[in-house]
Amino acid sequence: MIDTSSDATCVMDPEDQLFTLRNAAGMRVTISERGAALVSWWTPDRYNRYADVVLGYPDAAGYRDNPAYLGAVVGRWANRIAHGRFLLDGAPVQIVANDRGNHLHGGPQGFHTLRWHGAARRDEVLLRLVSPDGAGGFPGRVEVQVRYRLGDDGALAIDYEAVTDAPTPLNLSAHPYFNLNGGSDDVGDHMLQIEADHYLETDAGGIPRAVASVSGTPFDFRRPAAIGARLCWPDEQLRQAGGFDHCYCVRGRASGRAGELREVARVVDPGSGRCLQVSTTEAGLQFYSGNSLGGVRGRAARPYARHDGFCLEAGAFPDQPNSEHAASVILRPGQVYRQTTVYHISLQQCA
Repeated sequence: MIDTSSDATCVMDPEDQLFTLRNAAGMRVTISERGAALVSWWTPDRYNRYADVVLGYPDAAGYRDNPAYLGAVVGRWANRIAHGRFLLDGAPVQIVANDRGNHLHGGPQGFHTLRWHGAARRDEVLLRLVSPDGAGGFPGRVEVQVRYRLGDDGALAIDYEAVTDAPTPLNLSAHPYFNLNGGSDDVGDHMLQIEADHYLETDAGGIPRAVASVSGTPFDFRRPAAIGARLCWPDEQLRQAGGFDHCYCVRGRASGRAGELREVARVVDPGSGRCLQVSTTEAGLQFYSGNSLGGVRGRAARPYARHDGFCLEAGAFPDQPNSEHAASVILRPGQVYRQTTVYHISLQQCA
């Protein structure tokens, strides 16, 4: 079921329409036209107590600027590009550099700050955006649509499509911050599992420098492990990033090409019994442990603190336009960019 009246616990700009999806189990998910953002997700715990498991701002101003990218769809390029430079068909392209001299998440005027045009269609929300040629320095006019669908089983599917009139790199991702205990504590006791044998080591600017095995490192989540305990490991990569902010190479997709939809990660909160499963078509999964959340004003009385939420962002590899796999992330006229990621919250899988 869908309606345009929202019980999201924030005051939004009246020009930015809100849509609320509800399922037969009583879940409700609210999406804003601003940034195509996932604003809230109310879901029960094992005692049937409802809580919002997505971090968000208290008002419209936060979503207009959204420096933490809370809940938003990010693009044109999700993640980083070194120095904001790459070669496209042999010609150099310079895009905006907004993070330690590198490009991040589309720049300060990326998709996360823009007003998308939304519409309710049956049991889904469809949002559209046109990015003009030269936006953020990227070539080509790009037309994007994102579809949210909430199933009665608790699966929130996000489908992306895009076309362009000129060759351009494109990598879209959702950036919700989850806290499965509903904000009663940080995410340190959440048990995380990621289906990946390798991750990308980064330099001080977050740019990949090598593909590394997770074996024997704090990045090994092939079996469930508590996030908080792993944050305490004496590891240079963790120290440099202030926690986890690294891309995992999804098993079987090392070439950077997308594939069939399949589960790539699972997170369990032992206290509430909530379980989040992440499935995607993408080759990369960025695990971010909310290292820069400190001081961000959310909907609670106190500001957020470090590690009050985590992100699992599915997409291409960071800096892929400068890698040997660049061709697979260049969208060309006549082609259609497609991506699907599903966030599934349930209780029965946690038993």
